[in-house]
Amino acid sequence: MNPRTKLVFIETPTNPLLRVLDLSALAKLAHDNHALFCVDNSAMSPYLQSPLDLGADLVVHSATKFLCGHSDVTAGVVVAKDDALAEQIYFVQNAEGNALGPFDSYLLLRGLKTLKLRLDCQQKNALAVAQFLHNHPNVAKVYYPGLSSSPGYDLQPRQARGAGAVLSFTTGSAELSKRVAESTRLFHLCVSFGSVTSTISVPGSMSHASVPTEIAAVRAIPPDLVRVSVGIEDSDDLLADLDEGLSTGPIASEIAAQRLTAK
Repeated sequence: MNPRTKLVFIETPTNPLLRVLDLSALAKLAHDNHALFCVDNSAMSPYLQSPLDLGADLVVHSATKFLCGHSDVTAGVVVAKDDALAEQIYFVQNAEGNALGPFDSYLLLRGLKTLKLRLDCQQKNALAVAQFLHNHPNVAKVYYPGLSSSPGYDLQPRQARGAGAVLSFTTGSAELSKRVAESTRLFHLCVSFGSVTSTISVPGSMSHASVPTEIAAVRAIPPDLVRVSVGIEDSDDLLADLDEGLSTGPIASEIAAQRLTAK
């Protein structure tokens, strides 16, 4: 923070390491330094988290994700806490001509009608997947604020109504992680998240591949990190799909043998 800082822009939980940030504390920090506070709420949606109630001046959503929920709309939402700020944003929107088209608006409104139903199911599935991965011999670490082992486990329920449906994990081998992402059948290989269909990606070589090396080092994104967005499929089918990718093939066998020897 310095006198030139006009806006503090954050995301919680973060993508792809699911770090939980204290919204109320950050809002105070921003406002004490005469800056606006903006929260990217794409991973939680308004159903699970209400940043305006915790001090945010602005909230943004990639509506492409949970708000739409069907992978058929590219859209964004900006929400302002007061009318004056909203008028400034509307002026830019009108001047740039970036309002959403009629049919895309229809699809987004359609998706919003099932937001609660989708997220209730997706969160339940995500917790099952996280617990399964946490106990899997070929998984080194799981990042999900709904697990008691997560650093954000205590903070998350104080500012949100759930842990969401996105999680990440490492295998200890970039080659195994790539194999898992490429071999799953129910988890579609995709950099987006928030759909009723489960997706999987390796951020280091996909969505975050263009991040400069020095920034990637600071963010500490492991090369073997796998991110999954859990959908509404049957949870047993999702677990079986991941287990097959993690447990079959020479790489998986080698890693399992190494860990058994280490014990």
